[in-house]
Amino acid sequence: MPKISKSPNKKKLSKIKKSVSVVKKPAIVVKKTNSIEKKVKLPIKISKTYIPKDTEKYMCEKHLSFFKIKLTEWKKELVKANNEALYHGSMDDNSVSADIVDQASAYTDKAVEMKAINRQIKLISKIDQALLRVRAATFGFCAETAEPIGLKRLMARPVAELCIAAQEKHEKEEKVYADD
Repeated sequence: MPKISKSPNKKKLSKIKKSVSVVKKPAIVVKKTNSIEKKVKLPIKISKTYIPKDTEKYMCEKHLSFFKIKLTEWKKELVKANNEALYHGSMDDNSVSADIVDQASAYTDKAVEMKAINRQIKLISKIDQALLRVRAATFGFCAETAEPIGLKRLMARPVAELCIAAQEKHEKEEKVYADD
């Protein structure tokens, strides 16, 4: 078999140096400084006795911080109460009564307690949603109309998603469909 060899003709690259003459002209040098300011959100410190006021800008950083703290504390209380109720409820399972009436009463009590725990679990999920709205800075504004919900309403019900007008409309529609 014949051997194929590569030709020794390699292309040689030659480097050409270009000389550029630089003529310095007197010019005014203006330095442009592009300062990019990153807004670092530091946690706003508010006192424990702080209450949002109508005179302040609606849902300013202080308001959002206040409601974030309020919602977080409320969630912690609910989780603690649920854990205690579940723990104590499981302790009561060991007592079995021979009387049918006592067993029925204990069953009813347990059912009522579990409904309360389920309601609190749903409330915890609403609190989580409200905390997400606080982070997104949409907290305090109606989900349907984007109007301010109002500080008084939020103080009474921090997980409110709708303004009073939208909530009334929603309840009327709910009542109409419930009657059918």
